[in-house]
Order: sequence, then structure tokens, then C-alpha cells
Amino acid sequence: MNDRSQQRRPATFRLDDPAVVVAEADETGRLGRGTIQITPEHDPAMLPVPIEAALTARRRFPWGTLFWSGLAGLTLLGVGLGVVHLIEDLFARSETLGFVGLAFAFVTALALAVVIGREAFGLARLATIEKLHQRAAAVLASDDRKESRVIVQDLLQIAHQNPQLARARATLESHAGEIIDGADMIRLAERELMSPLDAEARRLVSSAAQKVSIVTAVSPRAAIDVLFVFVAALRLIRQLAYLYGGRPGALGMIRLLRHVIAHLAITGGMAASDSLVQQMLGHGIAAKLSQRLGEGVLNGLLTARLGLAAIDVTRPLPFAALPAPKLSDLATDLLRKKDGEE
Repeated sequence: MNDRSQQRRPATFRLDDPAVVVAEADETGRLGRGTIQITPEHDPAMLPVPIEAALTARRRFPWGTLFWSGLAGLTLLGVGLGVVHLIEDLFARSETLGFVGLAFAFVTALALAVVIGREAFGLARLATIEKLHQRAAAVLASDDRKESRVIVQDLLQIAHQNPQLARARATLESHAGEIIDGADMIRLAERELMSPLDAEARRLVSSAAQKVSIVTAVSPRAAIDVLFVFVAALRLIRQLAYLYGGRPGALGMIRLLRHVIAHLAITGGMAASDSLVQQMLGHGIAAKLSQRLGEGVLNGLLTARLGLAAIDVTRPLPFAALPAPKLSDLATDLLRKKDGEE
């Protein structure tokens, strides 16, 4: 409302009066003299509901976490008490056996501590890469120059152990002091550090898809197919995680597998797309391949789809300056490989 309308004196009017105009507040237009504009109020029941408020669930007491924590504590106490009784029995039987049992217990405890430390380090490393991915995506949107320098330093620390990135690290460090916008710095880091890694990741995914395709095509048992595909998928996810700087252990692999499956569910599932099937039929592959070879090609495509999802999960930077690998490109390589084997 303008100042003139705010100074207007109260008046009465009828809604069916021709001088009364119903219009929204943001509608612009010059009203005639004596015209009365009415702005309708929205029904509160029809107003949009904030998504964050609707999706925010009430926090409940973590009974499940409490149960598993208590069960794990009782298991550890039971195992420890059993070991103590065993060593006491060994000392009661023979002092030499007691010291041997004590030495085995010490070695077991030391190995358990090392394994727990490695798992904790792997989980922390994966969490760092995941947060780095989110921070880089935020900088691409906000163009924060200071935050981009911090992200580049974190990237250089992660890539420090990879000797193949020595030249890329030197090039990126030489641009660290230059006046570059935040989003452009993230894109520069992606081009320098991620280019060789993306090429190797595509090779790993393509190789795994070809192996799965060949093995499942010649395997006589469906159980062997399922087992081989599962092992090949785990191995591919681990290789991609190591390639991009992650060091996942057993718990880290479980976490990565959950993220990859969630990513597949969000981006369209593991099934081959209709366009890809049409591409296969258009090339005449279905007419030239037998049923077993066709199943092998499909399993290879599913493995490639899983590999692309694993790249998105394990990559420390989002795809901005570089094109993301596509399933159609990997499918072309796979079908070319099949044509060559014929």
C-alpha cells in the first residue's frame, strides 16, 4: 500500500458496486478516480506448508541404540570373564600354560585395538570426504572465496598420498595465492585433481562390468552369478573409495554400500533405462546375442550403474567443471567388447 491509500479515510461500500475492483497486492496498474481496490486474504488452510517443518520427525528416545549398546557391553563382559577364567585355569594347571595363555590374550587385545583404530580412522576419512563434497557444493552456490581456499587445502591433504597427483598438486598450489573467485577455484581444483582420477574410475567401472558380463554369461549356476556379482560390486566400491582418497574398513564398506544403495534409489534404481534398452535393440544386439549373453550384458550394465553411483558417493568434489560419466558411454564400451568377442 502507498502513502495515499494509508491516509484514506474509512468509508462504506457495496461489493457489487462497479467501482469496487478485486486485485492482488502485487498487481500493478493505474486505478481510476473513485475506484476502490480490495485485496483478498488467503485462506490459512490453503497456504503452503513448509517442507522442512512437515518432514521434521519428533526425536524419540533411542531404545534401539540402547539395546544394542547394552547387548554389546554384556557380550564384551562375558568374553572378558571367560578369558580371565581360562587364564586362571591354565595357571592352576601349569605356570607355563598360564603365561602362554596370557601372551595370546595380550596379542588378541592388541590386534583388536589396532583393528578398532583402523575402522575409526576409515570412518573418519569417509566422513571427511562426504563433508568436503557438501562444502564444495555449497561454495559453488555461494561463491565463497575464503571457504574455497580451505577446501583446496583439505583436498591437497587428501591427495598428498597419491604420487600420480604430484604435478596436479603443484599446479594447484601455484594458483592458491591468485585472485580467483570461490566457485572458479573449486572448478580449477576439480580439473586439476579429479581429471586423472575420473579417467581411472571409468576404467575400473568398465573393467568390472566386462568381467561380470563375461562370467555371468558362461556361468552354469544362478547362485554363482549372484555371488560373483556381489563380490565384484564390493571390490569395485572399495577400489573407487581408495582411488578418491578413502580408506574404508569393514564398517566403512557397510556405510559406503548403504550410501550407494540410497543413491541408486534416488537416481532411478538399478534397472537399465528405456533409452538404453532401445539403444541395444536398435543396434540389433538382441538378435545377434543368445539368451545367456544377453543376461551377461544386462548384468554388466547393472554393475556399471552401481559403479557410477559409487563414483558420486566416493568423489570428494561434485561434478561441475568436468562432465559426469554416463551409463550410455560405458554401455557402448561393453557392447563393443561383446561384438569383438563374437
